[in-house]
Amino acid sequence: MAEDPYAVGSGGERAFWADAVADAIEARDPEDPIVIKGGVSPSGVPHIGHFNEIMRGYFVAEALRDRGHEVRQVFTADDKDRLRKVPRQLADLEWNVVGLGEVDAGALGRNLGKPYTDIPDPFGCCDSYGAHFTNLLKKSAELVGVDVEFVSNTELYEDGEFEAVTRRVLERADRAREVLAEYQNKVDDDYVPFLPQCSDCGRLTEGVTDVDLDAGEVSYVCTDVEAGDQTIEGCGHEGTTTLREGKLPWRFEWPAQWEILGVDFEPFGKDHAEGSWPSGEDIAENVLDIQPPVPMVYEWFTLDGEPLSSSSGNVITVDEVLEILEPEVFKYFFVKTPRKQRDFSVEHVDQLVDDFDRFEALYFGERDARDEDEQAVADRAYPMVVPDPDPERVRIPYTFAAVLGMTDDVDLREEIARREGHIPEDAPDWAVEGALARVERARNWARRTGNAFDYELKRTEIPDHDFDAATEAALDDLADFVAEGHDGETIQGEIYETAKRHDVPVGDFFAAGYRLLFDDTEGPQLGTFIAKLDQEFVVERLRREA
Repeated sequence: MAEDPYAVGSGGERAFWADAVADAIEARDPEDPIVIKGGVSPSGVPHIGHFNEIMRGYFVAEALRDRGHEVRQVFTADDKDRLRKVPRQLADLEWNVVGLGEVDAGALGRNLGKPYTDIPDPFGCCDSYGAHFTNLLKKSAELVGVDVEFVSNTELYEDGEFEAVTRRVLERADRAREVLAEYQNKVDDDYVPFLPQCSDCGRLTEGVTDVDLDAGEVSYVCTDVEAGDQTIEGCGHEGTTTLREGKLPWRFEWPAQWEILGVDFEPFGKDHAEGSWPSGEDIAENVLDIQPPVPMVYEWFTLDGEPLSSSSGNVITVDEVLEILEPEVFKYFFVKTPRKQRDFSVEHVDQLVDDFDRFEALYFGERDARDEDEQAVADRAYPMVVPDPDPERVRIPYTFAAVLGMTDDVDLREEIARREGHIPEDAPDWAVEGALARVERARNWARRTGNAFDYELKRTEIPDHDFDAATEAALDDLADFVAEGHDGETIQGEIYETAKRHDVPVGDFFAAGYRLLFDDTEGPQLGTFIAKLDQEFVVERLRREA
């Protein structure tokens, strides 16, 4: 029997989970190239949940390469699967997400039951629906800098790669039925593990009427198919198809891929661990007579606390993530153990960046680790996250970068960052450029979430204002206090005390500060925000001097 997918990559003496998985793979003494596989049906907008499988494979591949192995990381587009329902959202190749009203949704509805690669691309730019969404997943990998070989199931069938294993499954149909019946209730004596594609309507059907392996043909009648809570109607056509023109059902197709591609390791989500994996393992060993690959279960991601779902439209794409995060920060997100469910919170993405900055500082010996494992993970995984580690790199704290994003003046951004000590005087130009690139991402984050940094700081000229004498005196006092140097919490408390001393309504005093900084009557928590700005500017602005 194969390894327990819940146990692989956990426990043992390895600090980094990918090394524990590499140990399990090496224990089988595989021949190079070692093949690591993932896969997904290109059913709609690819999101970071789909990317989970690519990144888990990536870190294991890198761990094996570090040990001198040749590794092939492949990702199958299961694009001969049938379209089961029309998704709520789609995306063009520039990642612009659109609703169904902006494409020909009726055309999609008329193609239910057909393979993704036989459905026209709703955007008219790729060869098919399946090719369109596979291309988006390819672009995701390229954006993050992960080298993955994409393989089309449709092409594997057309090229005859599945033919031999399909024939073997059908030769052993009785045994295949016996094994599958342990996992599916609907398997009866008439079940045939093959889905012919109707030559008349193009839909995949389950209505097999005869199998002639000598001729390599399957006869069928195009019957209705149950797809979730709906029925996809068959056209009733009776015909004959070859083994290349239909496909294996998923529970047989998955282990067939292992044989065809020579797969040594495959990570998968817990949905497969509780369903497809046990049957796939059984089919591999007792129908195909092959050894299943080393498995590993990963937990799913949520997005701001809710399940990711292409069909429901609750997604965030890799392209969207990279608008607010550097690729290396996103890669770091997958360094963390696959065993724990993680929430990708756009609202709190600053915490992820802070974690990455600490991870990076540990690698360069600029921070003290909490324990040996934390240091060991940083030492091992950081070069996989940042391929060319350089101690001269510069990182501006993310929330400070968001503050800098309140001004469009790029020179001023650099000036403030240098003045506040976030860019060293001797930093090379490439490091400065990289550091300041974070500002735009942090600005995008502020705008996407509408958080406390989503304001335009009026730095170049003081906004028009008209304060009474008491308010002006209070602002002067607050300027003196800020000039002494205090943290944000202390300044916030002093704003209240200053207003009280000068008998200025607290709300009016805060509004005065917002007027001077944003030409507005509201804004972020004022004391905390002021503490993040360069002190000289704040003092001059409170004194209405600049």
